[in-house]
Amino acid sequence: MSDRPFYRRKRFLIPAVVVLLLVAFRLYLPTLVKDYVNKTLAELPGYYGQVTDIDIALLRGAYVIEGMYLNVVNGATEVPFLKLPQTDISVEWKSLFQGRVVSEIYLTSPEVIYLLEDQEGLTTEESPSTDDWTKALTDLVPIDINHLEITDGTLAYVEVNADPNIDLEITNLRLVADNLSNVVAAPNTLPSPVTARGVSFGGGAVKLDGRVNLLREVPDVDLTFSLENANATALNDWTRQYVGIDFESGTFEVFSEVAIADGYMTGYVKPLLTDGKLIGKDDSFTQVVWEGFVGFFKFLFTNQKTDTLGTEVDFEGDLSDPQVQVWPTVTNIFKNAWIKAFSPDTDDSIDYQDALNRDGQGKSKKELRQERRAKRRAEKGGQ
Repeated sequence: MSDRPFYRRKRFLIPAVVVLLLVAFRLYLPTLVKDYVNKTLAELPGYYGQVTDIDIALLRGAYVIEGMYLNVVNGATEVPFLKLPQTDISVEWKSLFQGRVVSEIYLTSPEVIYLLEDQEGLTTEESPSTDDWTKALTDLVPIDINHLEITDGTLAYVEVNADPNIDLEITNLRLVADNLSNVVAAPNTLPSPVTARGVSFGGGAVKLDGRVNLLREVPDVDLTFSLENANATALNDWTRQYVGIDFESGTFEVFSEVAIADGYMTGYVKPLLTDGKLIGKDDSFTQVVWEGFVGFFKFLFTNQKTDTLGTEVDFEGDLSDPQVQVWPTVTNIFKNAWIKAFSPDTDDSIDYQDALNRDGQGKSKKELRQERRAKRRAEKGGQ
C-alpha cells in the first residue's frame, strides 16, 4: 500500500476527469444545440421546421447550421416557406477592437417562397405571425447581428390557384449589409450600408442600394431600387390573371426611391414599358377591334420617340397610412407620352433628409421635392 498522501495520489486523476468531461461535452454539444433548435422550430405557431446538422467551431467562435427549413402549416398540409441550406454564424472579430461583441452571418443559397394562398386561406386567429419566426431565427444567434451576407439567394412569389400558376422569382441574389448593430455610428445618420444584386423574372437586373438604421422601433431607411431590362412576356401569367392581357414582346422596368424617418415615408415608383406589343384575341372581327383599340391606346399613352409607356407614382405620409397622389400619377402618363419621356433610371430626387426634415421654410414638402428633383435633373442633363 502506498504511503503517499491521498491528495498526491489523486492530483492527476481529478484533472483527467475534468478533461474527459470537457471532451465529452464538446462532442455532445452539436447534438444538444441541434435538439434545442429543432424543438424551437417545431413549436412555432403556424410553422414547422427542422435542421439536418450543426457543426461547432469553438476556436473561431462559430457554428454552422446545415439544412434548415421552415414550412407553413395549413391544416394537415405543409408548404415550403424558408430554406437555409447553410448558415454560418460567427463572432465578428474586427468589432472586438471597437469594444463590441457582435456576430456576422453568411447565408448560402437561401430560398424564401411567398405563397399567396397560404395567406388567404387562414383566419386571423390561425394566421402565422411573422414576429414568431423572425424572433425564433434571431434567437438562434446568441449575440447581436452586425454583418449579414447572402450568396445565391432566391425570392419567389407564387400563386398556385391561378391558371396557369404564377411564379415570379428573383434569383442569384447577392446581398451585403454591414454595421447593423451600429458599432460605428453618428447621431441622425443611417449607419448601415445595404447593397443587393440579382436576376429577376424575364432576365432583368435587380439592384438595391442604400443605408438603414435597424435599431429604431420603425427602421429608418434611404433606399434606391431598380429592375432593368426584364422581358415583359415573363409577366404574362400575372397580367392574364389580373388584367386579361398577354404581351407578345416588350421590356419592363421599375425604378424607385424611398426614405423613411421616424415613421414618416416619402418616395416614388416609376414603372416603364418599352416596345410593348400585346397578343391579339383571335382572327375574327374581334381581332380587328382589338388591334384598333391597342393602336389607339399606344398612340394616346406611349411616347412616340422612345416607344415607352410609363408614369411616376408619388407617395408620402405616415408609414401606417401613406398617401398616394392619384391625379399626378394619371397626368404623369400623359407627361411621359406628350411632353418628355421619363428616363430609364432613378431620379436621385429622394434622400433621408426629405423624410427627416418635413418642414421647409414655408414651402410644402411637395414643392421642396419638386425643386430638388428639377435641380438634380438639370445637373444630370448638363453632364
